[in-house]
Amino acid sequence: MVMRILTNLVRFVATFVAATVLVFLVMRTVPGDPAQIALGVDATPELIAQTRAEFGTDRPLIVQYLEWVRGLPFGEFGTSYVTHQNISPLVADRVQVSLILVVLAMLVALVIAIPMGTLAAVKHRRASGAVISAISQLAIAIPGFLAGILLVVVFALNLGWFPANGWTPPGQNFGQFLSRVALPVLALASVQAAILTRYVRSAVLEVMSEDYLRTARAKGLSPLAALLKHGLRNAAIPVLTVTSVQLAALIIGAVVIERVFVIPGLGSMLLDAVGNRDLLTVQSVVMVLVGITLVINLLVDVFYTVLDPRIRKSA
Repeated sequence: MVMRILTNLVRFVATFVAATVLVFLVMRTVPGDPAQIALGVDATPELIAQTRAEFGTDRPLIVQYLEWVRGLPFGEFGTSYVTHQNISPLVADRVQVSLILVVLAMLVALVIAIPMGTLAAVKHRRASGAVISAISQLAIAIPGFLAGILLVVVFALNLGWFPANGWTPPGQNFGQFLSRVALPVLALASVQAAILTRYVRSAVLEVMSEDYLRTARAKGLSPLAALLKHGLRNAAIPVLTVTSVQLAALIIGAVVIERVFVIPGLGSMLLDAVGNRDLLTVQSVVMVLVGITLVINLLVDVFYTVLDPRIRKSA
């Protein structure tokens, strides 16, 4: 098991390094000179050359890459070309906001999906199971930003139960934090809950047809008791796979939701940097998002080893 975890760690490092090279090269293919953009169209060639030297963009690409990448493990991203601010503290503040939003949304999605998916599987021959399946199938087709707009119209504008936008840190005022985070979390969680409900239903249906579950029922356990005692752990493995994929998708989806609800997270920072053509900030934020996604995949691989004795035995 230890060797499997070490192998996953090596794969994580190799993938992260490859991602840094890819992101760096893609950013260098974007048209436009950062010095020219920062100074404007009226800047003199001498001033542009001086600014390039300050930014370091006049040096060879390999030198620029090595100077940027050596700071990544320590959270050092450099200085913004546009605002001339240190990017690291800005990213540190924004990533906390995005992670709070994403983690809460995934928890809400799982709280909805696990019981609903299990119920849809157990009742798959009855009307209640068909209704749950139909609702989840319909919810999958609703984009997250549209769900956010609908929630704002209904619960903020018409009913006035929640603020329409804005952000309050949980340490500042927890009550306001909950009221402001409720709608964006629901907007993110609604689509994910529908997707996960479908996968939970499929996983539970597959487990219910296994011989060991029929044996448990033959020994006197009810179908639900047999499923809870013997089946859900095996059904959790494919659901865990889908959850990791959806969590990565949730991080990307938060970019739009943060813009809809005016939340100062990584998504808003990324879109602002793109609009200002602040390439170093874009490059750094993208790498943070890639790093979070890779960490999620690494943790899922570790959970596989813990949950599935077959994986531990083969390792």
